[in-house]
Amino acid sequence: MGFSKFSWTSFLLIVLGLCVVNGQPLVPALFIFGDSVFDVGNNNYIYTIVKANFPPYGRDYVTHKPTGRFCNGKLASDFTAENLGFTSYPLPYLSKKARGKHLLIGANFASGGSGYYEPTAKLYVSTTDYHTIPLSKQLEFYKEYQKKLVGIAGKANASTIISGSIYFVSGGSSDFVQNYYIDPLVYKVYTPDQFSDILIQSYAKFIQDLYGLGARKIGVSTLPPIGCLPAAITLFGDDSNNCVAKMNKAAISFNNKLNATSINLQNKLSGLNLVVLDIYQPLHDLVTKPTDYGFFEARKACCGTGLVETSILCNSESVGTCANASEYVFWDGVHPSEAANKVLSDDLLVNGIALVS
Repeated sequence: MGFSKFSWTSFLLIVLGLCVVNGQPLVPALFIFGDSVFDVGNNNYIYTIVKANFPPYGRDYVTHKPTGRFCNGKLASDFTAENLGFTSYPLPYLSKKARGKHLLIGANFASGGSGYYEPTAKLYVSTTDYHTIPLSKQLEFYKEYQKKLVGIAGKANASTIISGSIYFVSGGSSDFVQNYYIDPLVYKVYTPDQFSDILIQSYAKFIQDLYGLGARKIGVSTLPPIGCLPAAITLFGDDSNNCVAKMNKAAISFNNKLNATSINLQNKLSGLNLVVLDIYQPLHDLVTKPTDYGFFEARKACCGTGLVETSILCNSESVGTCANASEYVFWDGVHPSEAANKVLSDDLLVNGIALVS
């Protein structure tokens, strides 16, 4: 009798648990780059309207306070850190607490609203300093981090941490949902296929730059089914409650290119372990078969009306916010709930086990 998906995940958790010796994580540190899927509070420290450092965000987090995570609680990356044996999470790099020994377990450079397409991070700006952190700047912060790490741990130990750690990257959702499908200066110039080519070129350059800085174990997440996000259905669904087919088609096409490009990069760059982490299928399963996973609602999010609210539109005055977010696949119009993130993190574990070697 073969393993079911859930028993296999449980088996892996047991094995990983047995491998965590003397309370030490399975890898030295975690480094996290990307968008709001992974942002744990960097946007709290910059001039941007793309924030989540106010209620009801964070209401189900350990502290029951908003942290800057675009969620009611933990992110998939938080659960993944726990699965790897970490008892605390890499801090947002821009936090004042991200210094000294706290940097030994890595750092989080992700910024909500950013993407592979550099201009995406500069949407909705009023000044040149009023935007989110593009990947190029996140990489600059990482270079700065490396210098600090050498000062804390010494050159030899820093080199071991850098090469032995896991790097997570997430991007593309904001590029499509908040940029391409909204800005006529983009969608009238490029087809979705042409736009995804631009994103892939940026992705390939980022991975090569990260590799050049010593990263060897990199996990990159695919695009989710962006056409199934509550806000996407509301804005682009033509009064339908169904996922927006053209957007999901664009996501699938992008993911295919991401897989092919990642294979090429791994073949090209000696010693690189590059793993594509599929979140498209597991999230699509949650949306189309929510009751199979213990969820009640997948079309509407928990916050407010559940149709479009995210970031500043999801606030303490949002009327209709649900009492039990664990019944909802989505917390706000774009981001999964903590309960959904737990399911997604289990899939990340299955896909990303190859990074722990």
